[in-house]
Amino acid sequence: MVQPLANGGLPEDPETKRRLKNLLDVTGLTAQLSVSSAPEATSQMLARIHPQAYLTRFKELSDTGGGEIGPRTPFGQGGYEIAALSAGLVVEAAQQVAQGQLRNAYALSRPPGHHCLPDHPNGFCLLANIAIAAEELLATQRASRIAIVDWDVHHGNGSEAIFYERDNVLTLSVHQANNYPLDTGSSEDQGTGAGLGANVNIPLPPGAGHATYLDVMDRLILPALSRFKPDFIFVACGYDAAAVDPLSRMLATAETFAVMTQRIAGFADVNCDGKLVLAHEGGYSQVYVPFCGHATLAALSGSEINAEDPFAKTFKLRQPEPEVQSFYDQIVTGFVDKFGLS
Repeated sequence: MVQPLANGGLPEDPETKRRLKNLLDVTGLTAQLSVSSAPEATSQMLARIHPQAYLTRFKELSDTGGGEIGPRTPFGQGGYEIAALSAGLVVEAAQQVAQGQLRNAYALSRPPGHHCLPDHPNGFCLLANIAIAAEELLATQRASRIAIVDWDVHHGNGSEAIFYERDNVLTLSVHQANNYPLDTGSSEDQGTGAGLGANVNIPLPPGAGHATYLDVMDRLILPALSRFKPDFIFVACGYDAAAVDPLSRMLATAETFAVMTQRIAGFADVNCDGKLVLAHEGGYSQVYVPFCGHATLAALSGSEINAEDPFAKTFKLRQPEPEVQSFYDQIVTGFVDKFGLS
């Protein structure tokens, strides 16, 4: 749908997903997984989140050759159906997990969804994939309290906006501060009305690295989940916090994503019968997303198959020095106090 950056287009392209799938095949991990496609999200599912006027405009433009209806959201002929299929993958994954057919699931979805507002797409996101799936679970009474953990490097502004006044959906985003969007993601934004306290933003300075992400998981994300008590968890699983991503400067590694996945899956196992769905979001390094994704899927499935990270030694050396790490530790402590999670 979007041309690769090397060809003069935007950085969101199918190659990172294709290479991830190829790596899973080569190592044999695919054979250990239950792999299937899904139907497109229905118009009823989409309309629970997106106004009909937006869906109609999107469909009409899609049927007549494509175009762009929001910043950084170009699409071609059939773009509506492709986006509906991407949302449908997340919906189907959630339904199968909720019904006990799968313990957990990973939706290798494209285009991503966490930046999409109800009537305004942006940041490569045309439909709010996770929000659509979450609302479907709530509408069909397959879940009553849902948490959306977003570790994509960019703020999950779409999910935040959709559920900002709701107390049955916790939206929690850890992201690089002042990256994208520039005007959202403040830790001061904690929801409003019934939703006050059900929105948690953790903006981190560039260079935070592996240890800081795990500190955030242990001291902020898991305690926030414990306090909220969800019965279903989604993860907006972007890999753009990785060390060589062209759109960030966060120094996370494949191991970072594996350990975060292990810890949130462990929480889900104990607290919500394992009900966990990861949905693929951002990540724009064609050489590194496959290793991050493989590590995540191996951790999620409990597989012992390993795709050795060719950058592991280099990225370990580039992590913050002890005196710099203490700076990030103090920032995390500040958030712990701010959100009352100590």
